[in-house]
Amino acid sequence: MMKRLFLIIAFWAAGVAGASAQMRLTLPQALDLALSENPTVKVAEMEVQRYDYVKRQTWGNLLPQISASGSYTRSIVKSEMRGGISFGADNTFAVQGDLSLPLFAPSVYRTLKMNDAQMATAVEAARASRIDLTAEVKKAFYNILLAEQSLAVLRESEATVQRTVDDTQVQYKHGLASEYDLLTAQVQLSNLKPTILQTENSIKLAKLMLKMYLSIPEDVEIEVVGELDALRDDVLAGTDGLTTDVTDNSDLRSLELQEEVLRRSLKAANAGRMPTLAAFGSASYTGNDMEPFNFGGAAATDDSRYFWTHPISVGLQLSVPIFSGLTKMNRSRELKNQISQLSLQRSYARQQIDVQVRSALNDLLTARETMYAQELTVEQARKAYKISDTRYRAGAGTILELNSAQLSQTQAQLNFSQAIYDYLSAKAEYDRIVGREHGNK
Repeated sequence: MMKRLFLIIAFWAAGVAGASAQMRLTLPQALDLALSENPTVKVAEMEVQRYDYVKRQTWGNLLPQISASGSYTRSIVKSEMRGGISFGADNTFAVQGDLSLPLFAPSVYRTLKMNDAQMATAVEAARASRIDLTAEVKKAFYNILLAEQSLAVLRESEATVQRTVDDTQVQYKHGLASEYDLLTAQVQLSNLKPTILQTENSIKLAKLMLKMYLSIPEDVEIEVVGELDALRDDVLAGTDGLTTDVTDNSDLRSLELQEEVLRRSLKAANAGRMPTLAAFGSASYTGNDMEPFNFGGAAATDDSRYFWTHPISVGLQLSVPIFSGLTKMNRSRELKNQISQLSLQRSYARQQIDVQVRSALNDLLTARETMYAQELTVEQARKAYKISDTRYRAGAGTILELNSAQLSQTQAQLNFSQAIYDYLSAKAEYDRIVGREHGNK
């Protein structure tokens, strides 16, 4: 409720501030909104509720079943015997109530156990949807940070190249630089513009993706809080507690629960071969509106035209299945076949997930080592650019050396940010594989 209230307040604030207002989101806030507002999670939670209703329906089969009925009959032509004797009533009123109570119903008991397994499967499916959504939201959030960080680097590079173009143009006017140097600097500046435009578009697309996960309308502007390079310390401490244990993997747990559902279904099907015992009761109240009997044309002298009866009966009913066309036997064989199939699928899925978690760990360690290497490269590239810039302005270096150093510096900064993103994205995928939910370490 508090998460939804935060969303409403944010929308209201954006509307009050105007169309240019932005909704600021940290990663924890984005995750909380996604887990409370995303339709996928809501559908999964509704599925859990649905199975609760299914179990209640099964439980209702053990409760007394009560029914009532009423009828009215008007006789148009009554039955007659020879001699003019007629039978039946002109008007018949009847009210009846029936009661049935199961005393021994093995199939219902087994079905209740199966419903518990179905409920557990739905709960695990809801957990899986939250885990998957958490991973996707993290990746989308980090993708925005990467695009914004790349744009900042490109903007800085653009400003640096623009300064070089301006200085070279002044030198060219005074005959201190050649036209080739000026054209080379201008070409480098022009080459940056398409990359900047592409990066700006990628930011827009990444924000649209994040708004989709968070169920935020497209016309609401969002601003993510944080910088990708500032997450360097998270990368350094992120390898603590990593394991290849996939016990909590949602796919494996779902397969295990599905196999349990099939086993419970098999027991419920076999219970259909067992006898059932039920108590029943019936009570009726019937009124007949009859004309006096006519025996050979002589009318009876009974003045009463209404004859009422109210029988009540109770009893026990034992039902013993003997032969049902082999349907129950074949149903059991079908379920056993499905259990065997699912067991094979689960064994193969375990092997696949073991490979996935090892691959994710390898991606984590690779990204971490890459970040270390790129961090050193950034420092070296910056130092190299300062040297080449000093040499160029002193007339000892060439524009090609300066352009090469500037490109190396920009690429090193982009690679450093990319390495951080690769690690964080791989960590989100690792958490999904091992089955970690949002908020769990």
